Amino acid sequence: MKRPSIRRLLTWFIVVAVAGSAVYKLKFAPVPVVAHTVTRGEILAEVMGTGTLEARVKTTVSARIQERLLDVLVDQGDTVKAGQLLARLDDAESQQQVAIAAATLVAAKLTAERVRADLTRSEAVLTQAQLDHKRMTDLTSSRAVSQADADKAAEALRVAEADLTRSHAAIAEAEGQIVVAEKNLLFRKDQLAFTEIHAPYDGLIIRRDRDPGEMLVPGASLMRIISLGELWVSAWVDETAMPALAADQPARIVFRSEPGHNYPGKVARLGREADRETREFLVDVHAAELPKTWTIGQRAEVFIETGRQADAVLLPSAFVVWKDGRAGVLVNAGGKAQWREVTPGLRGKDQLAVIKGLNAGDQVLRAPDSRKSPLAEGQRIKLP
Repeated sequence: MKRPSIRRLLTWFIVVAVAGSAVYKLKFAPVPVVAHTVTRGEILAEVMGTGTLEARVKTTVSARIQERLLDVLVDQGDTVKAGQLLARLDDAESQQQVAIAAATLVAAKLTAERVRADLTRSEAVLTQAQLDHKRMTDLTSSRAVSQADADKAAEALRVAEADLTRSHAAIAEAEGQIVVAEKNLLFRKDQLAFTEIHAPYDGLIIRRDRDPGEMLVPGASLMRIISLGELWVSAWVDETAMPALAADQPARIVFRSEPGHNYPGKVARLGREADRETREFLVDVHAAELPKTWTIGQRAEVFIETGRQADAVLLPSAFVVWKDGRAGVLVNAGGKAQWREVTPGLRGKDQLAVIKGLNAGDQVLRAPDSRKSPLAEGQRIKLP
């Protein structure tokens, strides 16, 4: 039987040594870990949402009549008072229409005076016709006058009565014309008033859309104005957070222009309709304080406080290990990683409260971010 050569034996020895070394490193050699000593303290549970700064009251200012824009007296960034003149339209035609309507009213009143004079005349004629008719009737009974004269007196009476009726109708018509002329004058004055555009309330001009000389049409935006009475961040929040939210909850607002600064806020109202695609709903958070420079529509994150607990056992969220649907941690047990089940409580931004399973002073472990494989239970550890 041929014996193995020394070279072959040496090769096998090297392979076994390398394999053994690899197994030792994988199974038995201590692995570097990130360790954290559990402490007690206060934890704040928050719900986060992303949205934009908006005004509760905002208005698009536009013209109510079609006319050329004569002058704009304010610009974006200006604060205005309620009733302040913002812009003027060309009022030459409206002035003429008011003058025509006023003249029409005067003419209608003169016509009414004339028909009233006609009424006085008709009343006098009727009185005389009534007297003549009575006298003729008396004389006819004594045969002092002919029947033809009596018939003429009766006819004159009917004509006088008809004239009186016509005078009354003419007065009613003239009075109606006065009413029409008065309404027309009021309408023309309103049209003239519409050539001046005033601020509907105290506020801030955030946008100007037109310049003098342009033709405005009703409904077209001239400028945008907002009320500074209440500004809030309309934030989209996941619908799963809905049970924890309520009006008046304290919140903090972080604008993307100042990511390192928290501004105080409070939940103003909760939306009642969720987006059917993203499954989020709107939460309006009132901003009690704003940055020195802000704009409507700028992005911000809101963090709504949903709970607070003092003297809680605090665990960084990065150290939580899930096993068969149960939350747990890997703790340092005599130089080895040991899995321990925990009961989570309030969840904060980067940590959570542990109700059961950990105590202050326990050392929890996790693999470094540079390590590809997670830390396993039973592995020996190498503390930094």
